[in-house]
Amino acid sequence: MSSTPHTHSHEPPFGGSDSAAAGDSGGSPSVLRSTRRTVLRAGAAAAGLGLAGVGSTAGAAQRGTGALAPRAAAEAAATYVVGRGLSDATGEIAEVGMMGYGRVDQQAQGLHTRLRARAFVFADEATKERVLLVVVDTAMIFESVHQAVLKRLGEKYGDLYTHRNVMLTATHTHCGPGGSSHHLLYNVTTLGFHKKTFEALTDGIVEAAERAHEDASPAELTLTHGELKGANANRSRDAFERNPGDIRSHFPDAVDTQTSLLRIERDGSVAGAVNWFATHGTSMSGENKLISADNKGYAAYHWEREVEGADYLADAAPDFVAAFAQTNAGDMSPNLDLEPPTTPADFENTRANGLRQYEAAARQLDARGKQMTGGVDSRLVYIDLSDTTVDAEYTGDGKSHKTSKASIGASMAAGSVEDGPAFPGFEEGENPFWDAISDSIIYEASPELREAQSPKDIFAPVGVMNGIYPWVQEQVPVQLLRIGQLYLIGVPGEVTIGAGLRLRRTVAEVVGADVQDVLVAGYANSYFHYLTTPEEYDSQQYEGGSTLFGRWQLPALQQTAARLASAMRDGEDLPLGPVAPDISGKTISLQPPIVVDAPPLQKEFGDVLTAPRANYRAGERVSVVFAGAHPGNVLHRGGTYLRVEHHRNGEWRTVADDGDWSTTFRWERYGVAASKVTLTWDIPEGTEAGEYRLRYEGDAKPLAGDPRAISGTSPGFTVSG
Repeated sequence: MSSTPHTHSHEPPFGGSDSAAAGDSGGSPSVLRSTRRTVLRAGAAAAGLGLAGVGSTAGAAQRGTGALAPRAAAEAAATYVVGRGLSDATGEIAEVGMMGYGRVDQQAQGLHTRLRARAFVFADEATKERVLLVVVDTAMIFESVHQAVLKRLGEKYGDLYTHRNVMLTATHTHCGPGGSSHHLLYNVTTLGFHKKTFEALTDGIVEAAERAHEDASPAELTLTHGELKGANANRSRDAFERNPGDIRSHFPDAVDTQTSLLRIERDGSVAGAVNWFATHGTSMSGENKLISADNKGYAAYHWEREVEGADYLADAAPDFVAAFAQTNAGDMSPNLDLEPPTTPADFENTRANGLRQYEAAARQLDARGKQMTGGVDSRLVYIDLSDTTVDAEYTGDGKSHKTSKASIGASMAAGSVEDGPAFPGFEEGENPFWDAISDSIIYEASPELREAQSPKDIFAPVGVMNGIYPWVQEQVPVQLLRIGQLYLIGVPGEVTIGAGLRLRRTVAEVVGADVQDVLVAGYANSYFHYLTTPEEYDSQQYEGGSTLFGRWQLPALQQTAARLASAMRDGEDLPLGPVAPDISGKTISLQPPIVVDAPPLQKEFGDVLTAPRANYRAGERVSVVFAGAHPGNVLHRGGTYLRVEHHRNGEWRTVADDGDWSTTFRWERYGVAASKVTLTWDIPEGTEAGEYRLRYEGDAKPLAGDPRAISGTSPGFTVSG
């Protein structure tokens, strides 16, 4: 359920000066944003979250050494029209299975950071061609969401935004709510389909796209590349080392360190940026029960809010939008010690990894890069991966081969032990029992399956099971977008760096591009699990066991990418192909509904059960417990469940909310129908001394009728300098 963005005075989470208060009382929007930005940047540095020597976007433009160097802004002629949009896409935050780790026990119990959709429209003034790129804080983009978003965009804009030119991508956080797919496999751990989460996700994406459409203005685009070390590690080194020398030499340390930035410049200032870097969204652990945007979400939050001073509750159109997108992250882990993270240590690990990604991106503001020219273009086709013939040109052995119906390997059931194991009794690599079952029964019964899937130890032939109920998607979209000299290969899954390099080289060769300017946009438009090289597949680590359509899946994708690239190069259209069917009418939902909310005995909704202390210092944690209600009644999308308020100039003003890194919202059932809600605030260094309080906002469901708004306010407490 969407709520209207608040228009309250929302101070930055690190306090401010009297001049800021005066500006809030009557200053112009530009003055307000400047004041917030200054205070946020100072507070972030004081809290140890700062810029590590990296200048802000505004500073770079003012110096004339970053975004617009070496030419003056007046001499630069904009050739693109670019729009930016940002929206809340947070779904349910309690009693919903979280998506990513595949753990039944990882049921959400609250919120740490909100999930957001960031959209960018890129249009060529000369040809009027356009593309829409959306980066969403979610685990995967499922075909269910893809279909719903395209339908709604079509209803509003006609044929302006279509399959061909819309790319939806996920950041792949493993701590978002699940249940947004129409395919059963992805809803097993979430007790089926969750309509509220699905609607929040699609509403957020569509709203961000609409805002980007309305925001479109002339702009310049510049592409830069850098190197980022210490933010990823290869969690499947045994498989990677099976690749031939041309792949291993390209990644001498078995990691993809390329960080790429597409910056958007308007009127001499940087107005937005999209960064691509390969690392998994597994900094937050499988033990964590709070909804989180993980490392890429923190990187975007830090840049937008802590550096540039965005107010997510008040600013429908912030001055600056930063997206941190995924690329070929299939075997890239943020856990450098290759050990599963633990909680609560994972909070700091997440922040540190996200900060590294931000710093690497922000450093590129001072790089000359390539000014984008040549317009925009797009192509997309669906292919049936359960039955694709691959030409000998792409298979590597001089023979043609076919893909097969999807099969889950036993090593997929094991999970990635470096980021978080899944089901006990399964191992990455060899599983003798399932190997025996596959060799003696499955492969004997189906030589076609053997030819495509061997040496996989098949645990579940989900492609066959599709005949009974839709478990996994078979008709999948493959896309190619061009923005100037940048090419994005939209792949609906998790691509290893070796597989990604082959795709990138395939497209680069066809279109005549530099391979570093061709990027895999992973987790795009739909989801088919993993994509490995055939050599990696043979190792049957987690990634190979999760390459559902067999050993020849990557060659099938290379063949398709070459077809897309050739059509784009030659200006030819392509038929859409076998579009995935709409199966929305077949969803199963087993989650029990919220029946009724009741306060604890002799209490009222909003009563304080545990009060804060009278005094705190910066660096300490404030914790307040309220008599609350189930947060699933109303999702507060675009709003908040909590506020940190500062008493200043005779009124209470919000300085932080449930979207801020410094706060947490925890929910727990108290008896049968009662709820305890615990709000925490980690007071940042640099917070202005004064009186503060925590405020809870919720909604309680009666036995009959709609939920009604409830709230509670803690006693005031002082923060000393």
